[in-house]
Amino acid sequence: MELEQAIHSRRAVREYTEEAVEEGTLRKLIEAAIQAPSAINEQPWSFTVVTDRELLARISAQTKTYLQRSTPGRIIPESLHARLEDSQFNIFHGAPALIVIASVTRSRWAAENCALAAENLMLAACGEGLGTCWIGLAQTWLATTAGRRTLGLPAGSLPVAPIIVGRPAALPAPVPRKEPRIRWLGP
Repeated sequence: MELEQAIHSRRAVREYTEEAVEEGTLRKLIEAAIQAPSAINEQPWSFTVVTDRELLARISAQTKTYLQRSTPGRIIPESLHARLEDSQFNIFHGAPALIVIASVTRSRWAAENCALAAENLMLAACGEGLGTCWIGLAQTWLATTAGRRTLGLPAGSLPVAPIIVGRPAALPAPVPRKEPRIRWLGP
Protein backbone atom coordinates (compact mmCIF):
# COMPACT_ATOMS: atom_id res chain seq x y z
CA MET A 1 0.00 0.00 0.00
CA GLU A 2 1.29 3.45 -0.86
CA LEU A 3 1.95 5.78 2.07
CA GLU A 4 -0.59 8.36 0.93
CA GLN A 5 -3.24 5.64 0.62
CA ALA A 6 -2.48 4.44 4.17
CA ILE A 7 -2.67 7.99 5.52
CA HIS A 8 -6.06 8.56 3.89
CA SER A 9 -7.56 5.14 4.67
CA ARG A 10 -6.39 4.46 8.23
CA ARG A 11 -9.32 4.52 10.66
CA ALA A 12 -9.89 3.82 14.34
CA VAL A 13 -11.22 0.25 14.22
CA ARG A 14 -13.48 -0.94 17.03
CA GLU A 15 -14.67 -4.29 15.64
CA TYR A 16 -12.27 -7.21 15.21
CA THR A 17 -12.33 -10.82 14.12
CA GLU A 18 -11.09 -13.54 16.46
CA GLU A 19 -8.07 -14.18 14.23
CA ALA A 20 -4.75 -13.75 16.01
CA VAL A 21 -2.06 -11.48 14.59
CA GLU A 22 1.16 -13.39 13.97
CA GLU A 23 4.20 -12.55 16.09
CA GLY A 24 6.22 -11.78 12.96
CA THR A 25 3.65 -9.21 11.88
CA LEU A 26 3.62 -7.58 15.32
CA ARG A 27 7.42 -7.40 15.22
CA LYS A 28 7.20 -5.79 11.77
CA LEU A 29 4.85 -3.13 13.16
CA ILE A 30 7.24 -2.41 16.03
CA GLU A 31 10.13 -2.18 13.56
CA ALA A 32 8.14 0.49 11.71
CA ALA A 33 7.41 2.27 15.00
CA ILE A 34 11.07 2.60 15.94
CA GLN A 35 11.80 4.36 12.65
CA ALA A 36 9.97 7.39 14.06
CA PRO A 37 11.93 10.51 14.91
CA SER A 38 12.44 11.40 18.57
CA ALA A 39 13.57 14.55 20.34
CA ILE A 40 17.37 14.70 20.55
CA ASN A 41 17.36 11.17 19.11
CA GLU A 42 16.47 9.78 22.53
CA GLN A 43 14.50 6.80 21.16
CA PRO A 44 13.01 6.24 24.63
CA TRP A 45 10.28 3.81 23.71
CA SER A 46 9.62 0.32 24.92
CA PHE A 47 6.89 -1.98 23.63
CA THR A 48 4.76 -4.38 25.64
CA VAL A 49 2.72 -6.77 23.51
CA VAL A 50 -0.29 -8.39 25.17
CA THR A 51 -1.98 -11.24 23.28
CA ASP A 52 -3.34 -13.16 26.28
CA ARG A 53 -7.11 -12.67 26.03
CA GLU A 54 -7.64 -13.25 29.77
CA LEU A 55 -5.07 -10.58 30.59
CA LEU A 56 -6.68 -8.18 28.10
CA ALA A 57 -10.07 -8.78 29.77
CA ARG A 58 -8.55 -8.22 33.22
CA ILE A 59 -6.87 -4.97 32.15
CA SER A 60 -10.16 -3.82 30.63
CA ALA A 61 -12.09 -4.57 33.83
CA GLN A 62 -9.49 -2.92 36.07
CA THR A 63 -9.40 0.15 33.84
CA LYS A 64 -13.19 0.48 33.89
CA THR A 65 -13.29 0.18 37.68
CA TYR A 66 -10.48 2.70 38.07
CA LEU A 67 -12.17 5.22 35.77
CA GLN A 68 -15.53 4.86 37.54
CA ARG A 69 -13.93 5.50 40.93
CA SER A 70 -11.46 8.22 40.01
CA THR A 71 -13.04 10.33 37.27
CA PRO A 72 -15.65 12.98 38.03
CA GLY A 73 -18.81 12.57 35.96
CA ARG A 74 -18.46 15.91 34.28
CA ILE A 75 -15.16 14.87 32.66
CA ILE A 76 -16.45 11.67 31.05
CA PRO A 77 -19.68 11.92 29.02
CA GLU A 78 -22.73 10.19 30.51
CA SER A 79 -22.90 7.78 27.57
CA LEU A 80 -19.38 6.60 28.37
CA HIS A 81 -20.20 6.13 32.05
CA ALA A 82 -22.99 3.76 31.02
CA ARG A 83 -20.55 1.73 28.91
CA LEU A 84 -18.02 1.60 31.75
CA GLU A 85 -20.73 0.13 33.99
CA ASP A 86 -21.61 -2.52 31.37
CA SER A 87 -19.85 -5.76 32.31
CA GLN A 88 -19.93 -6.86 28.65
CA PHE A 89 -18.11 -3.77 27.39
CA ASN A 90 -14.42 -4.46 26.75
CA ILE A 91 -12.38 -1.31 26.21
CA PHE A 92 -10.19 -3.23 23.75
CA HIS A 93 -13.17 -4.07 21.51
CA GLY A 94 -12.22 -7.74 21.20
CA ALA A 95 -8.90 -7.04 19.48
CA PRO A 96 -6.48 -9.95 19.71
CA ALA A 97 -3.43 -7.80 20.50
CA LEU A 98 -2.53 -4.72 22.49
CA ILE A 99 0.78 -2.96 22.00
CA VAL A 100 1.57 -0.47 24.74
CA ILE A 101 4.22 2.03 23.76
CA ALA A 102 5.88 3.43 26.85
CA SER A 103 8.74 5.83 27.42
CA VAL A 104 11.58 4.50 29.54
CA THR A 105 12.35 8.09 30.54
CA ARG A 106 10.19 10.88 31.87
CA SER A 107 11.82 13.40 29.56
CA ARG A 108 10.08 16.56 28.51
CA TRP A 109 9.18 14.96 25.17
CA ALA A 110 8.23 11.45 26.32
CA ALA A 111 4.63 11.66 25.11
CA GLU A 112 5.54 13.21 21.77
CA ASN A 113 8.25 10.62 21.09
CA CYS A 114 5.89 7.73 21.80
CA ALA A 115 3.07 9.35 19.81
CA LEU A 116 5.34 9.57 16.75
CA ALA A 117 6.18 5.87 17.12
CA ALA A 118 2.46 5.09 17.54
CA GLU A 119 1.52 6.81 14.28
CA ASN A 120 4.20 4.87 12.41
CA LEU A 121 2.89 1.63 13.94
CA MET A 122 -0.72 2.42 13.02
CA LEU A 123 0.15 3.34 9.43
CA ALA A 124 2.24 0.18 9.05
CA ALA A 125 -0.67 -1.86 10.40
CA CYS A 126 -3.00 -0.26 7.85
CA GLY A 127 -0.53 -1.22 5.14
CA GLU A 128 -0.72 -4.83 6.37
CA GLY A 129 -4.53 -4.83 6.18
CA LEU A 130 -4.86 -4.60 9.97
CA GLY A 131 -6.98 -2.29 12.07
CA THR A 132 -5.79 -0.28 15.05
CA CYS A 133 -7.17 2.08 17.65
CA TRP A 134 -5.40 4.14 20.32
CA ILE A 135 -7.30 3.28 23.52
CA GLY A 136 -7.11 6.49 25.49
CA LEU A 137 -9.31 5.03 28.22
CA ALA A 138 -6.50 2.67 29.19
CA GLN A 139 -3.79 5.30 29.58
CA THR A 140 -4.63 6.52 33.07
CA TRP A 141 -4.87 3.08 34.70
CA LEU A 142 -1.81 1.74 32.88
CA ALA A 143 0.19 4.66 34.34
CA THR A 144 -0.69 3.62 37.90
CA THR A 145 1.60 1.41 39.94
CA ALA A 146 -0.81 -1.50 39.45
CA GLY A 147 -1.00 -0.89 35.70
CA ARG A 148 2.76 -0.67 35.25
CA ARG A 149 3.18 -3.80 37.39
CA THR A 150 0.64 -5.67 35.25
CA LEU A 151 2.68 -4.81 32.15
CA GLY A 152 5.98 -5.51 33.86
CA LEU A 153 7.15 -1.93 33.33
CA PRO A 154 9.78 -0.32 35.55
CA ALA A 155 8.58 2.30 38.03
CA GLY A 156 10.12 5.22 36.08
CA SER A 157 8.48 4.35 32.77
CA LEU A 158 5.49 6.18 31.33
CA PRO A 159 2.87 4.24 29.33
CA VAL A 160 1.75 6.60 26.56
CA ALA A 161 0.09 4.79 23.66
CA PRO A 162 -2.05 1.68 24.18
CA ILE A 163 -2.76 0.56 20.61
CA ILE A 164 -5.03 -2.39 19.81
CA VAL A 165 -4.27 -4.37 16.67
CA GLY A 166 -6.25 -6.97 14.78
CA ARG A 167 -8.09 -7.96 11.64
CA PRO A 168 -11.05 -5.61 11.18
CA ALA A 169 -14.48 -7.24 11.27
CA ALA A 170 -15.78 -4.06 9.65
CA LEU A 171 -14.08 -0.99 8.31
CA PRO A 172 -15.45 2.32 9.53
CA ALA A 173 -16.63 4.74 6.90
CA PRO A 174 -14.43 7.73 6.12
CA VAL A 175 -15.01 10.66 8.43
CA PRO A 176 -15.43 14.00 6.70
CA ARG A 177 -12.46 16.25 7.39
CA LYS A 178 -12.74 19.92 8.18
CA GLU A 179 -10.87 22.35 6.02
CA PRO A 180 -7.49 23.06 7.58
CA ARG A 181 -6.93 26.43 9.20
CA ILE A 182 -3.75 27.68 7.58
CA ARG A 183 -1.91 30.90 8.25
CA TRP A 184 0.96 31.73 5.95
CA LEU A 185 3.71 33.93 7.32
CA GLY A 186 6.40 35.25 5.06
CA PRO A 187 6.72 36.08 1.40
